[in-house]
Amino acid sequence: MSKSNRYTEEFKIEAVKQVAERNYPVAEVAELHRELAIKALLMAVWRRQSK
Repeated sequence: MSKSNRYTEEFKIEAVKQVAERNYPVAEVAELHRELAIKALLMAVWRRQSK
């Protein structure tokens, strides 16, 4: 699996919802998912792409 397909679309959508709809800071959501190696920068990218 390529690096860009590491996370499912459903997973990305839920992560972005935590930031956008629940007003959680990007870094906080990334920290919550640290065990899945989500970086704050990656979360920010997903958020921008969802708009």
